[in-house]
Amino acid sequence: MNAAVMDTRHLATLNDAQREAVTHGRAQSGGVDAGPLLIIAGAGSGKTQALSHRAAHLVLAGVDPRRILLLTFSRRAADEMARRAHRVVAASMTARGRANQAVTLPWAGTFHAVGARLLRLHADHLGLAENFSVMDRSDSADLLDVCRQRLGLARASAQPGAARFPRKDTCLGIYSQTINRQIPLAEVLETRYPWCSAHHDALKQLFAAYTQRKLERASLDYDDLLLYWALMMRNDQLAAAVAARFDHVLVDEYQDTNTLQAEILKRLCPSGHGLCVVGDDAQAIYGFRAAEVDNILDFGDHFPGTTRVTLEQNYRSTSAILDAANALIAESSRGYAKRLVSERGAGTRPRHTTVADSQAEAVHVVDTVLERRETGVDLKAQAVLFRNAHHANDVEVELIRRDIPFRKYGGLKFLEAAHVRDLLALLRLADNPKHEIAAFRVFQMVPGVGPAGARHADAHLARHNHLLDSLAGCRMPRAEPTAWQALVEQLAGAAADAPWPALIEPLAAWYKTLLDQRFDAPTTARAGDIDDLVRMAGHYDSRSAFVTELTLDPPSATGDHNDDADLDEDYLVLSTVHSAKGREWDSVYLLHVADGTFPNEYATHSAASLDEERRLMYVAMTRARNHLELVSPLRYYVTEQHRHGDRHVYGATSRFLTPAVMQHFETGTDRPAARAAAEKAIADVRLDLGSSALAMWD
Repeated sequence: MNAAVMDTRHLATLNDAQREAVTHGRAQSGGVDAGPLLIIAGAGSGKTQALSHRAAHLVLAGVDPRRILLLTFSRRAADEMARRAHRVVAASMTARGRANQAVTLPWAGTFHAVGARLLRLHADHLGLAENFSVMDRSDSADLLDVCRQRLGLARASAQPGAARFPRKDTCLGIYSQTINRQIPLAEVLETRYPWCSAHHDALKQLFAAYTQRKLERASLDYDDLLLYWALMMRNDQLAAAVAARFDHVLVDEYQDTNTLQAEILKRLCPSGHGLCVVGDDAQAIYGFRAAEVDNILDFGDHFPGTTRVTLEQNYRSTSAILDAANALIAESSRGYAKRLVSERGAGTRPRHTTVADSQAEAVHVVDTVLERRETGVDLKAQAVLFRNAHHANDVEVELIRRDIPFRKYGGLKFLEAAHVRDLLALLRLADNPKHEIAAFRVFQMVPGVGPAGARHADAHLARHNHLLDSLAGCRMPRAEPTAWQALVEQLAGAAADAPWPALIEPLAAWYKTLLDQRFDAPTTARAGDIDDLVRMAGHYDSRSAFVTELTLDPPSATGDHNDDADLDEDYLVLSTVHSAKGREWDSVYLLHVADGTFPNEYATHSAASLDEERRLMYVAMTRARNHLELVSPLRYYVTEQHRHGDRHVYGATSRFLTPAVMQHFETGTDRPAARAAAEKAIADVRLDLGSSALAMWD
């Protein structure tokens, strides 16, 4: 872009590669003419800064912010980029003497949230109810189970000699993979669920019934939001209408997109004109969620004429850590060539430590964490990372034994808490009285109402056109009368045209009266979560927007963590590597670095699977700023109950720790192993100290 066209002070904080990405295109009257742009952003290279500055730069060049679509994978990421773009534009306007002229990006959000919004806008053309509900994963699994039961599939699998039909969560996983990968069900079963292959025809029948049930109940699940958006974009007229809304489409974390998302983008920007995607193929670790790394690797093939900019300046880690990470990722079979460089100096070499077993691993890691704390590194500036949650069991036990506070990520999520699900079910039913799973849950909140009573009330609703005030005429002989009457009144009031968010308050107040009956444990924290939900409701324009956004991108709640970390201002972070992506700490300890874990034993069947496992380890290593340690137990006990026996196997050295990688590590053993080695070395030493003492006086 011609620098003379506009003030460029907002580019001063960017490095050369970031500036090239941000200013890509040619300024013209009222906007920017830009071909497809692929930004390969290495770990810690400032991709958020680049993408938010790109959005701000477009606005400063004259692009209407309402015509910029920013797609991310979390609401927080979208909000952060929008805030940064706002600050950049505001600062630039102030410098020009035009204060109070800033920017908002009304089309910034997650793929699923934007999809839901577009589907509601075009509902009349799509055969959808405009007020359709969005089911969360748990509700989706429950509805699948309802269909499974009604089709008699569970009963059939219980017959002698019959293969057991998969449970609801497995069925949902199969459905999700089939939808998001856009491949035949038979292929999904063959490659990912071979033990379910015998049920191919029954699963097809189940998924057809499930789809029909959702349509009847004006409900879409999480995967449907992408599926229906993609189906809508396959119509040329509708695709053109949606594409006409936007001049520029910016996409974050493109390496995490799946087949449906890539298809949507191709229909939004058929030539790639105005399309800018940011990602890092070296951090593509969500294949289990149907993400396709080929989307980013083949981007130039999909959009000829693509300009590629690589961000290699790392602002997070020391050179010593980056050298090890670069050596690791360089051994991938495919990928864009890049070498991260640091501005922070050499630093200390990362360490690879061998320990006796997982218990010794826990002791060593906790000892090292405390040692670094004594040097001024807070606990919360340190993280213990692991492949699977159970790998941290011994570390958790050791932390509890020593009374060290910690927070574990990957545990109970906000929307998985029963009391939160209860209140959201009330709101979902008020928003969509056809929501079968919400109705089933809500009616059973009333003391005395069980599954049969809930089905009776739902059938009554269906007979009365799903009008909530019709529940006043529903006879519920086993329900506690006062509670039932109060529920009926609350639902009728919520269904009326009451202002939002005021209508959530009476529903929350009614529900809080049930907490002591529904839960045995003290309910203070649960009541606090309900109050938080009421408070959060004020940030949304409508009930529908509130329940949809919370379903698609739920927040965390401190009360739902399975520890006492918030009793102390400092705490150690425990996290799966997948949950750690996008975060950073001063010190990182990676557990269980051995074949079978890194890489996972089920990922050795193909080069592509091994590459993803290598990327997972790369992501873990690049979370560290100053200190990185990989820990490898020598023994793994076969089962937890045999820990104190001899039922164990020996860990094999991770195939990722090649000589080329290990040359960047210091190696050592933990204290117990070092002590044992030292004791073995002196086994044959015999001294006569008395004679030595007497000899001093000769």
